[in-house]
Amino acid sequence: MTGVLAKRREYLRLMRQCTLDSGSFTVTEIAERIDLPRSTVQDWINRLVSEQCITVVAEKRGRHPARYAAISALPESACRRIFTTVDQDQVEMYHECLSRSCAAFCEHHHRRSQGVLTYVSRDGTLLRERAKIGEAEADIGLPPRTSVGVIGVQRNQDETITQRIRCVGGPAYSLTDMMTRAEGVCSVKPRKIGPLVEGEVTTRALTYLAIGIDDTDSQEAGATFALSLALLQHLSTTRGVYPIGHQVVMLFPTLSKKTAGNAATFIELAAEPSRVEEIRNRSQLFIADESYSSEWGMAMKTGFLVSDHLRSFSARTRSGPVEREDAMQVASDESVYITGGRGIIGALAAIACIGIDSTILLDPKREIGNGETLQERENLPELR
Repeated sequence: MTGVLAKRREYLRLMRQCTLDSGSFTVTEIAERIDLPRSTVQDWINRLVSEQCITVVAEKRGRHPARYAAISALPESACRRIFTTVDQDQVEMYHECLSRSCAAFCEHHHRRSQGVLTYVSRDGTLLRERAKIGEAEADIGLPPRTSVGVIGVQRNQDETITQRIRCVGGPAYSLTDMMTRAEGVCSVKPRKIGPLVEGEVTTRALTYLAIGIDDTDSQEAGATFALSLALLQHLSTTRGVYPIGHQVVMLFPTLSKKTAGNAATFIELAAEPSRVEEIRNRSQLFIADESYSSEWGMAMKTGFLVSDHLRSFSARTRSGPVEREDAMQVASDESVYITGGRGIIGALAAIACIGIDSTILLDPKREIGNGETLQERENLPELR
């Protein structure tokens, strides 16, 4: 079903673009654009016509083929991607929107509604939320009530995650008409409950990956943040991989062996569990090939939950020098994969900062503390 939905999105998006560019299109024009047999394209067009997404502009006459047009030139969906990762009994949910304003709207209302959410943050158009598996009520309705909330999260036997969302107004339109078209969505099952709409949005249970990198530059060339961004773009081309973000972490600023300001970096990904080993190997090769320093280091952690032990290691790297042997011991204790030279210290320290706000990460004088407590206190103070 996921593959069918993805193809539907791809074909309908192309047909909408052809309508905007030329006013209409033919079966042959679409078949040539996506390199498919005309019979397959005709089957899809017939299906979309029956769904009232496509209309017949001109019937076939003699040698002149039938012409079609997308019924609406409105964006197919404001929801670009919806995907989830799982760590123990907790789930992180990611929703990328076409609009910063729409993402901010959802952030505001999800934060107010609370429901099962313990953490809500937004980076541009990407809304990021955390919840414990279970259910919780939320007071949803017209103003002054909040208009949307997540009231349940469950993990299914087929390794999918189902979010239960309750909403009204614009969010209800998004749930019923847009979310099913977002990349990463397996299914959406909405139902009307009086003036409200409740829906079950199901996505795959993906693995969260953080990859820390440090000491890839030299005095003459390179920058670790640039290499990590290139790595994120490189890995994003892998099937079954969803990019989440990129962070810079400032470490002890007066370290004698630093090349510049002593910053490490880490990237965040969601991936199919079967891709984890491939991602680790590709990352290691990429960093080794692109690094300007032989002291480069890489650390890779699965799961977004961070222990106090790992968090305290990062705090130590921001207040003074730390030995490579210390990093190796902590990585072993925490089952974190590390490889490389002196850079493993910063790489490990970077991924220990998962979930910490960038304003704290960029100031080594700011205390990191325990990540989960910090997130809940800063983002949803009314929950605890």
